[in-house]
Amino acid sequence: MRNLLRNSEIKLSLSIYIVLSVIVLLAVRSYDKKLFLSAMCICAVFTAIHICCMYFRYKRISKLSADIDRILHGEEDINFENYSEGDIGLLQSEVYKMTVRLREQQSRLTDDKVYLADLLADISHQIRTPLTSINILVSMLSEPDLTYEKREQLVHKLYGLLSRIDWLITALLKMSKLDAGTIKFHSEDISMQELLDKACIPVRVPIELRGQELMIEAEGEISCDVAWTCEAIGNIVKNCMEHTPDSGTIRVCGKKNTLFSEIVITDSGSGISSEDLPHIFERFYKGRTSEDKGGFGIGLALARMIVTEQNGTLKAENAPNGGAMFTMRFYETTV
Repeated sequence: MRNLLRNSEIKLSLSIYIVLSVIVLLAVRSYDKKLFLSAMCICAVFTAIHICCMYFRYKRISKLSADIDRILHGEEDINFENYSEGDIGLLQSEVYKMTVRLREQQSRLTDDKVYLADLLADISHQIRTPLTSINILVSMLSEPDLTYEKREQLVHKLYGLLSRIDWLITALLKMSKLDAGTIKFHSEDISMQELLDKACIPVRVPIELRGQELMIEAEGEISCDVAWTCEAIGNIVKNCMEHTPDSGTIRVCGKKNTLFSEIVITDSGSGISSEDLPHIFERFYKGRTSEDKGGFGIGLALARMIVTEQNGTLKAENAPNGGAMFTMRFYETTV
C-alpha cells in the first residue's frame, strides 16, 4: 500500500474520490441527519473498493513492467496470457508485438553472424589455395638455374592464378551487392538472339580451343536487365563448357510465350550426380567433378541470384538424353 501511495496519479485519484465523498456526506447531513451514518458507510465501502481496484491494477502493471525487464535481459519464457482485459490488455498486445519483433531481430542477427563467419571462412579458404600456389611459383622463379622455357611456363601459370583470384573477388563483390540489395535492375526489351549471342561472347574462344560446338537457337524477345542476365547466362555456359568433354556440344535455346521467357542450356557431358543436384546452386559448393576443374563454386550461385532478383527461376536437372540441363525462366509481370 505504501508503494501504491507513491504513485502521483493514484494519489490524485484517491484525493478526488475522498473530496467527492466528503461533499456527498455534507449534502446528506444537511438533508437528513439520520442518513448520514449510512451514507458514510457507503462512501467508505466504495472508497475501499476503489483502493483495492487501484492496488490490483498497480500490481498488474508492476508485473508487466517486470516481465518487460526480463525480456530486455534475454529471457524468452514469458507468458502474457494473464493480461487480457482493458487497457492492460491493449498494452500487453503491443508489448507482445514488440517481443516478437525483438526475438525475430535477435534471431536474424544471430543467423547473420553465423553466415558472415562461414562466408569469411569460405572466402579465406578459396583465396588461400591459389595464393599458396602463387608463393610456390614465385619461389621456383627465383631459382637462378631455371631454363627460359620452364620460366615461361611458370609465368603463364602465375598469370592464370592471378586471373582466378581477380575473377573470384569480382564475383564476390557482385554477390555482396545483390545480398545488400543495392543493385537496381533496369529492364529493357531485346531480341532473344541478340541476348544469347552477347552472353556467349566471353566463352566462345575457350569453347573453340576445346574443340566443342556451341549451338544457339532463339526466337522472340525478352525483357530483362541485359548486362546482368548476360552474366548469369555466361556463368552457366562456362560451367557447361568445363563439364563437357572435348568435341562435345553445348546448346542454348531461347523462346517466349504469354507467361514467361525461357532459356534452356544443355551440354553433352556426364550430367549432374544425384548427390550434387540438391546443392548445385549453393555458394562455394563444388561437386565431385568440379574439384578437378579448379572452380570456386560461386558461378551458378551468382547466376541464380541474378535470375531470382528479376522475378525469374533457375532450375538444374539432367537432360533426358544425358548431360546437364539448366532452365531459366523470366515471368511476365502482366498477363
